[in-house]
Amino acid sequence: MNFGIIGAGPIASNIAKKLVGNGHNVKISDARGIERLEGKELAGTPVSVEDVITNIDVLVISIPFHALPSIRNIIDKVGEEVVIVDTSNYYPHLSGKIEEVENGMVESVWVSKHLGKPIIKAFNNFLAYTLEHHGTPEGTNGRIAIAVAGDDLSHKQIIMGVANDLGFDAVDSGSLNDSWRQQPGTPAYCTELTKEELAIALTKANKEKAPFLRDQVREKLTASPGEFSIKEIVKLNREIYNS
Repeated sequence: MNFGIIGAGPIASNIAKKLVGNGHNVKISDARGIERLEGKELAGTPVSVEDVITNIDVLVISIPFHALPSIRNIIDKVGEEVVIVDTSNYYPHLSGKIEEVENGMVESVWVSKHLGKPIIKAFNNFLAYTLEHHGTPEGTNGRIAIAVAGDDLSHKQIIMGVANDLGFDAVDSGSLNDSWRQQPGTPAYCTELTKEELAIALTKANKEKAPFLRDQVREKLTASPGEFSIKEIVKLNREIYNS
């Protein structure tokens, strides 16, 4: 398959690396300019953001949540047949408070509205370290799963197949309007669950509590004098997001 990726952070670069390793064609770009990619060790072909959307089957957007509306002019030119995937998460301390989201609009619904295109929500509910190091072959016992939400079933199935290529099982988490169940602060968010566990976690999500639990985890992480290990972060997420 042919992939375009907008973004070159840890999630985007690891997705690119794994896709290239599985024989896919990958172009990668930075929305702020191709010069931003200079000196970075990246899999795939570095291109301009204008070129990244041409002749592709899937477009993965992995840039900060608040920056997504800034690429609307690029996304307007994406072909209707292209599957668009959003990996972002809303953190007010990074983006500033966004009134629509604060008032209850589902994060990915907000993204779709501002991009003017239907999207698939995926690759947002695990850590970059998990993506890089914890993928396993299909059928492995205890294989970690990711949630995939969206309104187009065929597009979701494509992305669930991509998740398998990256080393993870996938769970259909419902429509885009249901994607709040995999947002920060929910039991499905960065808790490294199996397919069966993730399906259960999605049903336990509490939309009203999620922002408070999200901020509670962040406060504990920032208040610590030392660094948390990945195992400690996952454990903390499991404890607080299930409270």
